[in-house]
Amino acid sequence: MVRMRSEWPDEGDLVVGTVHKVLNYGAFAKLEEYQGKEAFIHISEVSSGWVKNIRDYVRENQKIVARVLRVNPRKGHVDVSMKRIREDQRTRKIQQWKIEQKAEKLLEFAAKSIEKDLDTAYEEVGYGIMDEFGDLYGAFEISAEEGETSLTSRGMSDEWAVAITAVAKKNISPPEVHITGYVDLKSYASDGVEVIKNALSSINDEHISIQCVGAPRYRMIVKSSDYIEAEDILKNAAQKAVDSVINAGGEGEFYRELE
Repeated sequence: MVRMRSEWPDEGDLVVGTVHKVLNYGAFAKLEEYQGKEAFIHISEVSSGWVKNIRDYVRENQKIVARVLRVNPRKGHVDVSMKRIREDQRTRKIQQWKIEQKAEKLLEFAAKSIEKDLDTAYEEVGYGIMDEFGDLYGAFEISAEEGETSLTSRGMSDEWAVAITAVAKKNISPPEVHITGYVDLKSYASDGVEVIKNALSSINDEHISIQCVGAPRYRMIVKSSDYIEAEDILKNAAQKAVDSVINAGGEGEFYRELE
């Protein structure tokens, strides 16, 4: 269970629940992000159409996403609706919840590495991370990319920053950027094919791959964890090929995208 700092959701929030009881007039679901809390879905809030049999729409152990309609902490009630959300909102909330589940497990790994438990982790850094980044995963992403100083500069202790960064670097891959450009290479020399082949083979960079689209056009694909770096790699590689062909008496031109 991913824990929220607040004990109760707010009206309008989207929540993830696991249905544990289905009755003729509605269903009860355990709220995954709010420990010990459950929500009630009235049969009229299950679907936008007329519901004859609620069990055609919900069943025990089903994961649901619902919108909070009313919260009454005094009575312990959270009324929710399954019909008042769009499909894209439902999908995005489930994806977010799954990512936060992973982040909580990473936090637990970090805690164990310094001989602490998950409860202590939440109290010492977890809730603070949520305040600072909006969720747990954000801290792991930035520390995987920038190191522990990205956390200590925000006030986290060295002990926790080092532990979280070690786990992040081991378990989180930086996002990969793919960009594409094209070069037109023409050679009028008797050995023109070799001139172009040599120009392309001179580009020796593990981040870039080259494909022949159809003479004289060649596609260059760059993969990198950084967009600006990818753009630089692409432009430099393309310019190197173009210069090589021009120096041999031919023509060359770079296109960021096909016209």
